[in-house]
Amino acid sequence: MRHEKLLAAEKCLLLVVDIQEAFVGHISELERVIERSKIMIQAAKLLEMPIVVTEQYPKGLGHTLGPIREILGDCLYYDKVTFSCCQDDSIKKVLQNFNRSQVLIVGIETHVCILQTAYDLLAMHLQPYIAVDAVGSRRESDRQVALQRLQQDSVTLTTTEAAIFELTGSAKHPAFKEISNLVK
Repeated sequence: MRHEKLLAAEKCLLLVVDIQEAFVGHISELERVIERSKIMIQAAKLLEMPIVVTEQYPKGLGHTLGPIREILGDCLYYDKVTFSCCQDDSIKKVLQNFNRSQVLIVGIETHVCILQTAYDLLAMHLQPYIAVDAVGSRRESDRQVALQRLQQDSVTLTTTEAAIFELTGSAKHPAFKEISNLVK
């Protein structure tokens, strides 16, 4: 029996939020966000987890960055104009239809879309997890304050590597070798 706060691939989906073209040159440590998000996406695919990808007003902010799109391969992208993913009816419905109790979040911007989505996930009785090394904001201070707020309010903070090994569960997992290569 495992603790309910530990991530489990069969209970979790990955939510990739707004890693878009317009943010290039504006997000603090964007390369880190991109690299860690790519690793998390690859792990989610190996673990056969559902992946939901959102784009904030793509007509004005562009589409998901090429390096992220390449790793995602064939998947559906959900356009939104709301800051919280959960305030968009089609995204909210998709999140509910997967029937997963845990939502692991990567993306942009921590203090706006990530924060509001996490709070709304709590309101939906889902447990949000934030991969802190795979989220970013324009200003590091905004990112830090958002993460502090979220942690105080029962949102679980983790890192990409910690999340991956929690989701894998054991070195006996069939994908363990490929998974461990992602974080080397």
